[in-house]
Amino acid sequence: MSQNPSSLSSSAPAGAPLRGVRVLDLTRLLPGPVCALHLADLGAEVIKIEDTGAGDYAAAALRTLVNRNKRGLALDLKQPGGVEALLRLCESADVLVEGFRPGVMERLGVGYAAVAARNPRIVYCSITGYGQTGPYRDAPGHDMNYSGWAGVADQMGVPGQPPALSNLPVADLLGGSMTAAMGILAALFDASRTGTGRHVDIAIADGVLAHAVLPLAAVNTHGQADAVGQSKLTGALPCYAMYATADGRYLAVAALERKFWDAFCARIGRADLQALHYPLAPAQAQWVRAELQALIGAHPLAWWTDKLRDADCCVTPVLRLQEALDNPQFAARAMVLPLDAGATASAAATNPTPDRAQRQFACPVKMTGFEFSVRQPAPRPGEHTEDVLREAGYSAAEIQALRSRGAVG
Repeated sequence: MSQNPSSLSSSAPAGAPLRGVRVLDLTRLLPGPVCALHLADLGAEVIKIEDTGAGDYAAAALRTLVNRNKRGLALDLKQPGGVEALLRLCESADVLVEGFRPGVMERLGVGYAAVAARNPRIVYCSITGYGQTGPYRDAPGHDMNYSGWAGVADQMGVPGQPPALSNLPVADLLGGSMTAAMGILAALFDASRTGTGRHVDIAIADGVLAHAVLPLAAVNTHGQADAVGQSKLTGALPCYAMYATADGRYLAVAALERKFWDAFCARIGRADLQALHYPLAPAQAQWVRAELQALIGAHPLAWWTDKLRDADCCVTPVLRLQEALDNPQFAARAMVLPLDAGATASAAATNPTPDRAQRQFACPVKMTGFEFSVRQPAPRPGEHTEDVLREAGYSAAEIQALRSRGAVG
C-alpha cells in the first residue's frame, strides 16, 4: 500500500481499515463517486481528479454529499502534460477508478495497459453501463435502462401500472457503486499478497442483474418471474403490504412470519384474522386486505405509530426522509451528521453562510477499532492540485509550467 507520509499525516486516523491506500477517482455524477466515497470514509486517501473544463457536473448539493473525505485535482488528459501527471500519480497509487465509456481511457493514453506498465500492482476499476465486452458495450444508458435490460425494472411497482421509478437508483448504487467497491476490495486484498493488480470490469447492468435472486428463483421454479403483485413481496399477501392511513400516510405491514402476524392481529383487536395469514384463495386475500385497509385507514399515522409501539410484529410507519433524519434509531447509530462536520476554512470560503440545518449521512460500516469521521468536506475542483503534484515529485516551476499550458487547473 502507498505510504506517502506527507499525505497520510493529514489523512485517516490510525484505526482506519483502508489507511495507507491511495485511490485516484476519475468518476463523475453518482455510481463511481459513491464507490470512492465508501473507500474514503473507510480511510483511503482519495484524490478526485476532474478535467479542467466542466469537471464533475453533478448538482452542487449531490456533489457535496458524495465527495467528502477526498482531495481535488484538475487535469487536462488531452494534453501530454496532464497524461504524464496522471501516470506519475499512478506510480504511487493503489487504485484507479474511472467511469468513461469503453476505449476512452485507452485513447487518452491512460488505459489499464499503460497504467499497469507504470505500476503492476495497481487495481484499475472501470465502471460502465454494460461493461468492456458484449454487444451493448458502447451504448449509453442510465439507471432505468440498466434495470430494464436486466429484467429488474419489471419487478418494481404496482399491478397495472408502469414499472416504478425511484429516487434511489438501484442499478447505479447496487449494481454500480457497491459492486465496484466489492471488486476493488477483493482485487486490493489479492494485490497485497501477490504484488499484482487487476483490471476490474464493472457493468452496472451485470451488478443489478446478479442481485435479482428472488425473481430468478421464480423463473427456476415456474419458468417465469412472477408479475408485480403476484409474489409474496410484491402484494400477493395481505400480511406484507402498504396500507394508507387516515392522513394519507402509509403503514408498512411486513408480518411474513406467523408469530408476527398473530401479534399484529392481537394488537389491533382482530384475532379472527390470525387464521388468514396466508389466504388460500385470491378472493380471501382481497377480503383480508380490504378489512385491514378499512381499519388502518380510520386513524392517522401518528395514532398507529403509538398503537403499535413495542408490538414486536414487523409493522412500522413509512417515514419521509426528513423525518427519518430525526429518528432516534439513526441518532443512536450516529448516522446523520451536520453538513459542515469536518469543514475547513477553504470550505467556509466556498459557502460563507452555511446552513447548519443541512445534513449528511455517516459511513454505514461500523467496526471495532475504527471511528468514522469527516476529515474534510468535498473539494472544490482542483482545490488540491498543487499539493498533490508536489507530493508526486513536481517542483514549483514544473507545476507553474503545467498551469501555463492549461494541463492542470
